[in-house]
Amino acid sequence: MKKIEAIVRPSKADEVKRALEKAGYPSLTITEVKGRGHQRGIKQVLRGKAYVVDMLLKVKVEVTIQDEKVDEVVGIIHQSAHTGNIGDGKIFVIPVEKVVRIRTGEVDCYAV
Repeated sequence: MKKIEAIVRPSKADEVKRALEKAGYPSLTITEVKGRGHQRGIKQVLRGKAYVVDMLLKVKVEVTIQDEKVDEVVGIIHQSAHTGNIGDGKIFVIPVEKVVRIRTGEVDCYAV
């Protein structure tokens, strides 16, 4: 089992959610987060005064799936979140040792 964590633009979160659902992956968690990448934030000008916003609002999308579906899900997220601009985000694939569905007690691939 793998957990896919994708950090994406807030404006792309619904598009990612719809694309995953359409492909048969409706189970996910979406969290609002703040962070920064290589650019260390962005410089903006407000009323003639320049300032740096170094922690940008992003959305984290989490999906837990079977190993053999990783490439498909990563591709769906990549395609639906991509704009080609700095700040599009990142996708992480993390091993999952065990999953338990609390309601039924099902484990691992049966619990996803």
